Amino acid sequence: MPKKDNVDPEVQHRENLEGASTGKGIAAWIAHRAKPYTPPWIMAAGVGVAGSAGSLEWQGSAAAGVGLTLGSVALTAMTWWAGRTTSPQRRLHSAVTVAAASAWVTGAALAGPMAGPLPDAFLMGGPVVALSWNIRQVMRRNPDAVQAADNADGSLLEKVKLAGAKIRKAEVEPNRVTAEVVLPAGEMTNEDVTRALPNIASGLDVAPTAVRYLPDPDSARRGELVVVPRDMLAEVVEWEMPTNVGGSIADPLVIGRYDDGSPLMLWLPGDPEAGRNGTHLGIFGMTGSGKGDGALNVLTEIMGRRDVIVWLSDPKAFQDFGPLRPGLDWAVEGGAETETMVSAFQAVIPARTRWLGAHGYRQWVPAAAEQQSDPGHSCQKGRACNCPGMPFLVGWFEEAAATIRFMGDEGFTEIAQLARAAGAALVISLQRPSHDQISTSTRASLPSALVFGLDARDEGMALPGPVLDAGAHPGAWANRRPGYCYLVTPGVPEQRYSSPGRTFRFTGRAARVMEQLAAWSVRNGAKVDPVTAKAAAATAGKAYTERHNHGATDEDEDSVYTDADETDGGAERRVDPEDADLDPQAELPPVPDTVAGMTFGPAPAAPDFTPEEARAAMDAIVSAFEQAGVMVIGPKDVMAQAAQFGRSRPWVSGEFRRLVDEGRLVPSAKAGRYRIVPAPALV
Repeated sequence: MPKKDNVDPEVQHRENLEGASTGKGIAAWIAHRAKPYTPPWIMAAGVGVAGSAGSLEWQGSAAAGVGLTLGSVALTAMTWWAGRTTSPQRRLHSAVTVAAASAWVTGAALAGPMAGPLPDAFLMGGPVVALSWNIRQVMRRNPDAVQAADNADGSLLEKVKLAGAKIRKAEVEPNRVTAEVVLPAGEMTNEDVTRALPNIASGLDVAPTAVRYLPDPDSARRGELVVVPRDMLAEVVEWEMPTNVGGSIADPLVIGRYDDGSPLMLWLPGDPEAGRNGTHLGIFGMTGSGKGDGALNVLTEIMGRRDVIVWLSDPKAFQDFGPLRPGLDWAVEGGAETETMVSAFQAVIPARTRWLGAHGYRQWVPAAAEQQSDPGHSCQKGRACNCPGMPFLVGWFEEAAATIRFMGDEGFTEIAQLARAAGAALVISLQRPSHDQISTSTRASLPSALVFGLDARDEGMALPGPVLDAGAHPGAWANRRPGYCYLVTPGVPEQRYSSPGRTFRFTGRAARVMEQLAAWSVRNGAKVDPVTAKAAAATAGKAYTERHNHGATDEDEDSVYTDADETDGGAERRVDPEDADLDPQAELPPVPDTVAGMTFGPAPAAPDFTPEEARAAMDAIVSAFEQAGVMVIGPKDVMAQAAQFGRSRPWVSGEFRRLVDEGRLVPSAKAGRYRIVPAPALV
């Protein structure tokens, strides 16, 4: 008879009663009710068969008597040992049953099943033992307790305005209870349960985030209610070191743990075999919520991988990330430098996608970071392919709200929409993901979110609606639970989205480990590939090619970026001069104090410049910005210098239009800002 799924017990009971009106129905009903109690009787019959069969082989054998007796003792002792984890009553009952059965089998095998008292012992003792197990089975279920539990559930559900809902198939685990909820058809939907979650938490006297509801995607009135009564995240776990140093960026990044103790993991690259897409990450959390430690967890995991490079902007002058800075491929502190980095990031995307497509990669995979060698493929002026691989690229923008205020977020939106195909990921960290901090277009292009405590009014801007409906509530933590977070990302089951986790905490002892990690990255981590380096240098000029010298002291350069490392016999620098078309070893010329005879700074009177001299002065001003590594400028940035030779804002705007026409400047994503095209790129 085919099995009926999801049959209401009341309907089944009525069908059983209707079937019982016939003889066939009564017999079937009795057989169905008796079936669970038959195993002890089957075992008793088996004992009789075993004793009778043994007598045919061993009756009257002294040697067999010794063997069977020892076997009976060993089997009884084994039963007693195996029952050590059960209740004392069950352990004793099992041992007595095995001892009685093995003793009868031994006697029947040696003397015959019909000898002396053996038949009577079997006919009386067998049913007694079988019935004792049946009684134990019946008493295992306490109808009074079940009724009390049903009443308690009904009372609670009635209080939270879910009267009529049924709780079934409750599964009890350590610190976790999962129960199936079935709502009355046509009267309630899963939305009624999500609205009642705060009241359920109140009725159970647990934290608001301890109760979650996971609707069944195939039903509007079924789901799973999950209750975690004890906060297992209260214990602080300190960060010790990255979990997979030397592994691939395609492996999971372990950044903490969930409330059931399982690891909190995320992936940045996609995986075509697993069907997982690449992702960008938004890290959101108010001051004091532990967002900084969470960011360090993610960044240290990334920097411990062998096939990834990181570009990082931190307007806070690397207050938290300082120990890691030497291991970054490019690090800037915000403002115009970050604007240059964003422009370079935009420029490398088409170059990287072109390279990946030429080498047969529809998306970045770890094999793309290895040396490429394909005799049948030509990618270097007619020669067989034998070129360096392309590491994964992470563009990290810390406290991005300051950057967005400075330059707008159009550049971020473009990167978020295109970078995944280029083997690159965008990470944006800010305190409030509100529309006045980041546009909805950019936020919608961040498939992953690591959300710490927030103002309750910001929850809907940080987490998807279904996750909030399922019970996620970062507003309940605010900044009172540092490190508590929710993670929404591809690769993690959706049922996990509403489960809280906690990242590892960084202490003062972590600084030394981070310094060692940065040194490891310099020696053993990925080096920037020629394609990315050339595209970045063509956009950012010396702001990129001289990035390791910018803002560093001579002592820093000698200790971190040496041409020959004493341990590996010569670690190469991050950028090969031949790859960048610029010589990073050349001396960086100082920003000139004078241009075409005029002095930058306070001047008593404006000199009388001819139009040609003024035009030459403007060209020199742009070159001075380029030499200083400032690659994005606007008219307001040069007004002080232009005023010194008697030129006004309209003249400066006209000169900017001329430089755009000549290709020296390119309009940036933000109106009124222009990117300087490095001089070598104009040749």
